[in-house]
Amino acid sequence: MSISLPRPTIFAPATATGRAGVAVIRVSGPAAGAALRALTGTGLPPPRKAVRARFRDPDAGTAIDDGLALWFPSPASFTGEDVAEFHFHGSRAVLTAMVAALGGMEGLRLAEPGEFTRRAFDAGKLDLTEVEGLADLIEAETEAQRRQALRQLSGEFGRLVETWRIRLLKALAYAEAEIDFPDEDLPGRLVDSLRPDLERLIEEIGHTLADERRGERLREGLSIAILGPPNAGKSSLLNALARREAAIVSAIAGTTRDVIEVHLDLGGYPVVVADTAGLREIPVLSATADLAAAQGQIEAEGVRRALARAEAADLKLLVLDATDREIEPAIAALIDADTLVVRNKIDLIADPKNRLSEHGAALAQDGKGPYPISVRSGAGMAALLGAVASEVAARLAGGSTAPPITRARHRRAIEDCQGALIRALAAGDLPAELFAEDLRLAARALGQVVGRVGVEDVLDAIFREFCIGK
Repeated sequence: MSISLPRPTIFAPATATGRAGVAVIRVSGPAAGAALRALTGTGLPPPRKAVRARFRDPDAGTAIDDGLALWFPSPASFTGEDVAEFHFHGSRAVLTAMVAALGGMEGLRLAEPGEFTRRAFDAGKLDLTEVEGLADLIEAETEAQRRQALRQLSGEFGRLVETWRIRLLKALAYAEAEIDFPDEDLPGRLVDSLRPDLERLIEEIGHTLADERRGERLREGLSIAILGPPNAGKSSLLNALARREAAIVSAIAGTTRDVIEVHLDLGGYPVVVADTAGLREIPVLSATADLAAAQGQIEAEGVRRALARAEAADLKLLVLDATDREIEPAIAALIDADTLVVRNKIDLIADPKNRLSEHGAALAQDGKGPYPISVRSGAGMAALLGAVASEVAARLAGGSTAPPITRARHRRAIEDCQGALIRALAAGDLPAELFAEDLRLAARALGQVVGRVGVEDVLDAIFREFCIGK
């Protein structure tokens, strides 16, 4: 007979370190009430009510600070356990003293990253999609990311997946009834009666998957690549967008060799803007010109990386020098529906309107633009930023009211579910045992999304994303 030992009581600061008006320490576990009484020297306050308290070191008896104490008895707490919270002045000295006092108590230890949330998951307070939504909310940097994370934390996506799973379990029960009771007088072939609902389920899942990965792209940031020939003003444009000197600007061709990334909030949406090496043919130099050959190889690698980034980018800004009358065919070939053509340095043209119109029709045929700007003077920058913001919003704004898929692991599991269902229905007169096995695999795949089955291998990785104290 195994004996279940009580979990250790954990504690950790729930606020960031450093000077602040208020800091918070959270305690969770069976000894949380004892810790609260020891620090305050009084009984437990009324549940979920902040009570002023004077915190003292229980061993030395010295005062630490004046603050607030809160008590959340099990199971009505974030973790489902007894939870105590201490709010006090946010100096490093006070925080250190509070941590030392709690650390000296028997049965208490400092929490590991994500351990509070892990206990909430184990207690059924959150499913796995809500846990991930909480992590995304903590990490959200833009308004759109905040909204998406809050939707997931509210359980919207998890409820959708669980609804699908319940429908599959019901179908599985019908299929297994035909297997277990073949001699019973059952109404027709039960498997055939399942087909209409399973076909509808496949359609619903397909609609959710056909979202152009909006949720994942919003969570990670839309990828924008700045491309163009050398000295067209790509690095200057990056600096203007970032509003800081993120990239070195020089009149020397080939200054940018590697990809330089900047994370920006553009109209409430996250974007990752990448400055790339200038695109041009790199001459093959003789081995005797060692330095020149090495420089040529480095620049050639920069061009290769620029082209690779262009291939992977969600949106491209092709920056051209407005003073150049000709556009290299290899650069023009990069223009497609995901390209905004930018003509920089219009401040150097006597008649920019006529000059830009020379190639404007050809450039706008596949891409969008051209957008005449001068990074130096700021002319045209507002129009370009507006165009980029519109393109970003079109790719990331919700295209439907359905909760979005936000992680690759969710997508893989739902695709596995869809594949198992298609396989089951496509097999015709499949034996009931094999039909039921496909339904079981489909339901198991959905269970992995919300954390019902087979997720032990991903739990540690998920909870490591959290900071200590959450």
